[in-house]
Amino acid sequence: MSTSASVRMPVIFFGHGSPMNTLARNRYTEAWRKLGAAAPAPKSILAISAHWVTRGTAVTAMAEPRTIHDFGGFPQALFDFQYPAPGDPALAMRVRELLAPVEVDLDQSWGLDHGTWSVLAHAFPDAAIPVVQLSMDGTQPAQFHYDIGKRLAPLRDEGVLIIGSGNVVHNLMLMQRGENVPAFDWAQRFNGEVRVALASGEHQALIDFGRLGEAARLSVPTPEHYLPLLYIAALQAGDEDMAIAVDGYEAGSLGMLSASAGMPRL
Repeated sequence: MSTSASVRMPVIFFGHGSPMNTLARNRYTEAWRKLGAAAPAPKSILAISAHWVTRGTAVTAMAEPRTIHDFGGFPQALFDFQYPAPGDPALAMRVRELLAPVEVDLDQSWGLDHGTWSVLAHAFPDAAIPVVQLSMDGTQPAQFHYDIGKRLAPLRDEGVLIIGSGNVVHNLMLMQRGENVPAFDWAQRFNGEVRVALASGEHQALIDFGRLGEAARLSVPTPEHYLPLLYIAALQAGDEDMAIAVDGYEAGSLGMLSASAGMPRL
């Protein structure tokens, strides 16, 4: 990795999928490793994870965030996994400043959830870079989340790598067991429309994703895994393309698209 000094940091959306990807080596995790290796070395990382939805907005402000194992039914090795990255209270204060007049709680209790550490375990495996998480206000519409993302843009010129972690398509109720399960037609249709919008910079289409009707309703039955993408889209500069790092489907109804803007050529 090159130094972040005087370099505009890229922004990355990770389609994180199963927590078991933390321990796996597959085409998704290999793509995450390549993204981490290609990025300029961040001073800190700001993460927006599908797994921290709050009433109001909060940012982790502790010096030593804990590794949260926010799931059940997985092997003990996953519960034993730790990602001991330091926090960055100064970055938390900077985020609060940038988002004013939106009230931002300086949180001392959350930490790093698996939406964050499952991808950083591959992108930045040494856990040496400070990490701060920003929560998503679950009471607010999609436009609010996009607008919050826009206001974080100055951080890109301050050595901060901003990542979103979720899944464009995320319907656990309709997951199909088995090897090489084909994706549902509606999942492919919705994911394809998102890819078109990302490639063309048509961010309003991403915000108004519900216009896609049944494909959107089935792909995004609840918004928390989709919304992190809006933060990253909002941070795309006008002179940047959104590059797809990897894409695919798991269990028929889980989309694994990961994308970045402003990344040096891989």
